Parts: sequence; structure tokens; C-alpha cells
Amino acid sequence: MQVKRFFAADMRQAMKLVRDELGADAAIIGNRRIAGGVELTAALDYKLSALAPRVPNMELEDELRKTQSRIVTAQAELSLRGEADGNTNQQLFAGLPLTAGLPLTAAEPLSEPTYAAPTRPAAAPAQASAGVDPRALDSMRFELNSLRELMEVQLGTLAWNQLQGSRPAQANLYRRLQRIGLSGPLSRDLLAMITDIEEPRQAWRMLLAHLARMIAVPEVEPLEEGGVIAMVGPAGMGKTTTLAKLAARYVLKYGAQNVALVSMDSFRIGAQEQLKTLGRILNVPVTHVDPGQSLVQALDPLLRKRVVLIDTAGLQASDPALRMQLESLAGRGIRSKNYLVLATTSQKQVLTAAYHSYKRCGLAGCILTKLDETASLGEVLSLAISHELPVAYLTDGPRIPDDLHLPRRHQLVSRAVSVQMQEEPSEEAMADMFADIYHSPTKQVG
Repeated sequence: MQVKRFFAADMRQAMKLVRDELGADAAIIGNRRIAGGVELTAALDYKLSALAPRVPNMELEDELRKTQSRIVTAQAELSLRGEADGNTNQQLFAGLPLTAGLPLTAAEPLSEPTYAAPTRPAAAPAQASAGVDPRALDSMRFELNSLRELMEVQLGTLAWNQLQGSRPAQANLYRRLQRIGLSGPLSRDLLAMITDIEEPRQAWRMLLAHLARMIAVPEVEPLEEGGVIAMVGPAGMGKTTTLAKLAARYVLKYGAQNVALVSMDSFRIGAQEQLKTLGRILNVPVTHVDPGQSLVQALDPLLRKRVVLIDTAGLQASDPALRMQLESLAGRGIRSKNYLVLATTSQKQVLTAAYHSYKRCGLAGCILTKLDETASLGEVLSLAISHELPVAYLTDGPRIPDDLHLPRRHQLVSRAVSVQMQEEPSEEAMADMFADIYHSPTKQVG
């Protein structure tokens, strides 16, 4: 038997290291939190691995499902209680099947996987004792999250192996959607719309048609609608360049007399000078709003303008200045239409974090930038669709304003297909896709 420890930032990365090093038949025999991530202990028994039966194992399937259900139930109970006595750890883990020793993958086919929605337990009576150790609660939360991630990875692998064996045509469609970069839940929803189409080419065409219809776009172009329009988002997404393209587009069409620019970015070096230069070129006024200054008062002299474009600072989610900035934009006296600027070159985690950080100001939609540099559009389209963010504009180059475009849904889908990955996705990528489906347990696959 070979036993080895693996260190990674999170559970999924650790599981990938185990798969790469020991193979699919390795078993997890321990996990714990360490500084900067997690530690997994895995073992591979060569005899057991070689003699492992390749027959359906219904008991393993049932245990996996029971464990998943109990994990999400325990997490819901933990969030409801908020605090617990010293025996809480034992109470929540009592009856949980031992995950140590479960294989990373299983070649045996399973019945159609189901996704159990978390059940909300009845609220526990307020009986928390005074001596609650916050470190014990943090440790328990970590253990529950680790168990959940472990189960998601294993269940995703089992579901993917089963689908390949039972429905190869549907598995091929999942692979093609993964090459585009679409999320697991969105892929699941799309495939549920074409269950009655058997011909592969027709099924693929209908999939893309459904994807196009799911992309929301504004009925009226934001510049035509007018009002206060703010660019929000993290640093490096292209907010200032997008604002310059919008301003130039409006000036070329309607003149400079009814548009004004406002900068709330006093943190980035040269940001205000950049906007001043743009104002001089376009012959439009530029107003700077310092931190702590009232945005309502700053906008008051500009209310006669038909369009006011606001450039905001890209700040970290933990920065108190970001909260003040978002509260200003969300103020009743502003009535600002805030558009989240997203660079299509960003990773999925960055896009998701940006949405959750900036949704507090109320988002009217999103603007997708750097389409000329991206290698995948599926991630940003998945975010826009799942959070119902209309795509207001696209940018695909440095030219002002020539590289600013209104979105056309079918053209956007065609572009997503044209920049897809050329190579086939790995088995690990497909397993992660199905783990993502388990992370959003609302529907069944197929």
C-alpha cells in the first residue's frame, strides 16, 4: 500500500493532485485544515486496485447520497443555530457515514443521479450555553465544507462515468458545452430543453439557439435612454476605456452639449488626468468627486445634461471605500443605472467575486470587454445568464469608439463557439463540471 500526503489551497485542487499522483483508485483516509489550505492523506492498495470488481455497487451509491444529504442538512442546521454548546460537533456528525476510504472514482455505472435539495430543519430552541468556543465552530464549519467538497468531486465523477456509459450522445454534448466554457448548471438546463431530439447536429443547433435566447439584452440602448450611467467593477476590467468609448459614441451622434463625465476614482494614479484629457478632446465637462464628498451635490449642476457617465474606482471587496462608493450609487437621489464591466479574459472565480461585490449597488446589466483577447466566452455568459444580467455593450479592441458594439445574441453565441477550446476537455474537467452541477442541486441531469 502506498500512502501519501497532499497539500493544496482548497479541496478540489487537493483531489486533483491525488488523482494525478495516485490515480483514480486512490482512497482518501484523512483530511485537515492547515495554514494556507488543506492537507489530504490518500492511500492506494495495489492488490485491491487490481482486483476491484467492475460491477454496480448500489450500496456505495446509497451511502454517497445519504452522506450528501446529511452534510447539507447539517450545514443548514449550523447556519440556523449560529452558536452551539461544546457537544455540537458530536451532534452534527453523529450518524454521518465515514468518508475515509471512499474511492476517488468508481468505474461501476450508477442509476440516474439525483440532486437532493437541502432540507431546512426546524429551528432549534435557544439553548446555547455561555461557554461557546468560536474556534470549535470554525473547525466544524471547515470539516463540513471539506466533506461537501469531497462528496461533490466524487459524485461528479460517478455521474460523469455513468453518463458516458448510458448516454454517449448526451455526454458528447456536455463535452462540447465544456469546450465553450459554460457552467455545469447552465449546461444541464440547456440539455433538458432538447431531450426529445436524437439527431446530433440538430440537437447542437437547438442547444445554441436556446443559449442565444437565454442571453438578455436591453430593449433600448442605455445611451439612447439617457440618464446617469455608472461603470462599476474591479480594477483592470476596462471601465475608463469603456466610458471613453461611450462618451465618444454619444458625441459623434448627438454632439457634446448634452453629455458630462464624472470621476469617482481618486485612488488610481493618473485616472483623473486621463478623464480630463478625454474631456478636452470631446469638449465635454469633467467633474471629480472626492471620497466623502456628496455624489448628489456633485451631480446637481449636471442634471440638465441628457447623459451623465460616471467612472468609478476599482477597489478590493474588503476596502471600506468600496462600500461608501456603492452606497452613493445606490442612493435614491441618484437614480443611477449601474453596469458591471467584466473583462472576458478573467477567470470564473474573478467574475463571480466581482458580481457579488458590486451587486449591492443594484446592477442594470453588464458590459463585456476585451473580446478580442479572450480564449473563452462561456464563463462570462454563464454568469450573465444565471444572474439575469442584460448584456448592454461589447468591446473588442482599443479604438474609440469603433470597437464598441451593441450585442447581438446569436452573434455572441457564434463568437463563443469560434473561440472555444480546440482540444477535448479532460476527464477531470468533466468531473468538475458535474461537481458544479451537484453544487447547484435544483434539477436532474437529462
